Amino acid sequence: METYDRTLKMARRLALPEQLQLLEDLTRMVRRQVDNKSQTYSIMELEGLGAEIWQDIDAQTYVNQERASWDS
Repeated sequence: METYDRTLKMARRLALPEQLQLLEDLTRMVRRQVDNKSQTYSIMELEGLGAEIWQDIDAQTYVNQERASWDS
């Protein structure tokens, strides 16, 4: 909160037109962040993600080991 408090003090020293401009700029900045976070993505965009983890692993051997662990 220290940074916030200092920023608020500085904003109070601005002239009214500058405060309004600051408010507009901050609103625009926050809206962009909200818009970016609310984007939806297709599951297809995940294709290939993490492929390097499985690079040297045989798929059938992995499945067999997993199935064997269920019986333990």
